[in-house]
Amino acid sequence: MSAVTPTIPLDQPGKHHGFLRLPYSRNDSAWGSVMIPLTVIVGSAGPTALLTGANHGDEYEGPIALQQLAWELEPAQVAGRIIILPTMNAPAFRAGTRVSPIDQVNMNRCFPGRADGSVTQKIAHYIDSVLVPLADVVLDYHSGGKTLDFLPYAAAHYLDDADQQAACVAAMRAFGAPWSMMMREIDAVGMFDTAVEGQGKVFVTTELGGGGTATAASARIAIRGARNVLRHAGILSGAVEGAGDSRMLDMPGDECFHFAPCDGLLHPLADLGDPVAEGQPLAQIWPADRSGVAPVTVTANRAGLIAARHFPGLVQSGDCLAVIAVEVG
Repeated sequence: MSAVTPTIPLDQPGKHHGFLRLPYSRNDSAWGSVMIPLTVIVGSAGPTALLTGANHGDEYEGPIALQQLAWELEPAQVAGRIIILPTMNAPAFRAGTRVSPIDQVNMNRCFPGRADGSVTQKIAHYIDSVLVPLADVVLDYHSGGKTLDFLPYAAAHYLDDADQQAACVAAMRAFGAPWSMMMREIDAVGMFDTAVEGQGKVFVTTELGGGGTATAASARIAIRGARNVLRHAGILSGAVEGAGDSRMLDMPGDECFHFAPCDGLLHPLADLGDPVAEGQPLAQIWPADRSGVAPVTVTANRAGLIAARHFPGLVQSGDCLAVIAVEVG
């Protein structure tokens, strides 16, 4: 049984603001709790959407969009139910870090979680075992955080179930981001994505920028995207906006990923959205501790365009330097 409890009802008509409360005894609060903001809006009969942000605590478009929706939407506008977690990884969000400062666990690698695990595992277990089963569609916001930067895209995954994949792709296209991506993960084990898709749900994720901040443009994309997904699901009325303008991308294989072979000073040779040819230099890595030494050059494994890049000016061996995607359709 989960130690997490909601302070508001999950199924009563109306609009309720509260928290998911998880007891957490610590040095500065013997009987303390982790409090995760929660809004539930229940209108007339219809499907349920679960909207989540700050799975990683240094990604801000999701929290911005979901705070606005939680404030603005009213039950009379809703056919069904909307469950909003603007900052599902509240400890990481408060610290501005990718992983939780409490247990150093990456929430997006610990699903389905554990009822008897660490703080992050307990939160993940509640979301996976209580909230996801209630949902028909799940939208989980991501961006690059402090270490990556992305073209702004919504994403779906290749799935074994063709009908489920088609439903996810339709919701992804409805989001209406400038780009839409059939996304390949480096390691999908323990991801929220994998857990939700494993329950047969319609799932949409995003990468809407990066650098540990949001922009006016990325926030607008995030807000409109949530409303579009809710319209697509029949929970909000009105027409989906801008979906026909989204350009489709694919990540055909592992060769899309490019990793740093050494530490050093990153000298990008191609920017986000730039087309590149196979073998074209993508970046040089200069030594960080001496001059007069030749840089290491990283070249493109394949042709395509730059969909993601390393953000900080210094790079460590094994860091993801760039992702090359292919425009399709």
